[in-house]
Order: sequence, then structure tokens, then C-alpha cells
Amino acid sequence: MPDLPPEKANFAEAVNHLRAGDPRLAAVIDRVGPCRLECRAQGITALVYSVAGQQLSGRSARAIRTRLDTLFGNNGISPEQLARTGEEELRTTGLSRMKIKCLHSLAEQVLAGTIDFQKLETMDDEAIITVLSRVKGIGRWTAEMYLIFSLLRPDIFPIDDFAIRTAMTSLYDLPKTDFNARARQVAEGWRPFRTVACWYLYRYLGILRDGEKQAP
Repeated sequence: MPDLPPEKANFAEAVNHLRAGDPRLAAVIDRVGPCRLECRAQGITALVYSVAGQQLSGRSARAIRTRLDTLFGNNGISPEQLARTGEEELRTTGLSRMKIKCLHSLAEQVLAGTIDFQKLETMDDEAIITVLSRVKGIGRWTAEMYLIFSLLRPDIFPIDDFAIRTAMTSLYDLPKTDFNARARQVAEGWRPFRTVACWYLYRYLGILRDGEKQAP
């Protein structure tokens, strides 16, 4: 059976669990306040946004998403629209040719029924990652972002996410060598609410960056 999304698992329960088991994260929770993780875009639109934002700064990713919204009429992106929009037109949004090939492949698989978003909602986390990763250009990180922000799955730990790695390195004084093993060890204590823990790590990183901007 698929995992329940956090709103059904109860954010309060998740926060209490994390606060009790991790003093460092508890301090972040106290500073940030209640978890406000919300469901974002779903379906093909969400994956288009994720692919567009791969390896880009937040500002650059938002700029491309805004241009995509304008291109597709601000009504979401359908696989039919995406499939018939040519490379040169998509390039005007700032997308690279490699990402455009990925998105056209994604549209083709959705139209062929290889990717069925309603069916995905009934599948477990790893099965969803496997299905989405069949599209060349969509890897584990992109699939994990879909699980977190579109399906609100409660126990996702995107260890390859740059923001998560940066936040954990700072908060837990983790070394660059053997980072993955140490980070997974820390994250084990967050189960079954690793998604909520990561939401707080994203907020923690924002606090760090704000502090750097204000520093003399």
C-alpha cells in the first residue's frame, strides 16, 4: 500500500516525533514554527517545472517557469500541448536542448499511457521513482521532488539534493568524506517523517542565507 500523505499522517505528530528525537532539528523547528508544507502543481506540469529547474538557481528556475506559464497560457501544461510545441519555441523560455528532448519524451510517454498520473498515486514511493526515471533526463532527484511536493509523501529523503546536503553539513557538522553514510544515519531517526524533516532543512538553509546577506 502507498504511504499516506503528510496531511493524513498529521503534521503535528510528525513535528512532535522529530522534536523528541533530534535536538538540533528541534531548535530549527522552534525557530521556524509549524510545518507549512503544501501541495504544488501535479501531473505533467509539476515534472516540467522540475526538469526546467534542474541544476539552476532558484531565481533562474522561476524565470523559466514564468515563461513556460506564459507560453502555455497560464492554464497548466498538457501533454498534447507539450508534444506539439517545437524545440525553437521552447528554447525561447530558456530551456536547454537536452531538457527539451526530455520534456518531449515525457509528453510522449504520458500520451502513450506509459506514465499514468492517477495510477502513480496508488503506487509506493520506489515504484513511482522507477516509472518516472524511465524518461531520459528524469532521475531520482526529480522523481523525489514530485513525491514530496506533488504527492506529499511523508517519508522521502532526497540525499542528492544540494540544499539538503548543504543544510545537513551545517546543522550536523557532517564531513564531506563519507557524507552519505553519516547523513543517512541522522535521517534514520526521522522516519517515518523524513519529508517533514527535509522541509525544515529547506527553511533552515533559508535562515542561513538570510544571515549571510545581513552580515557586514
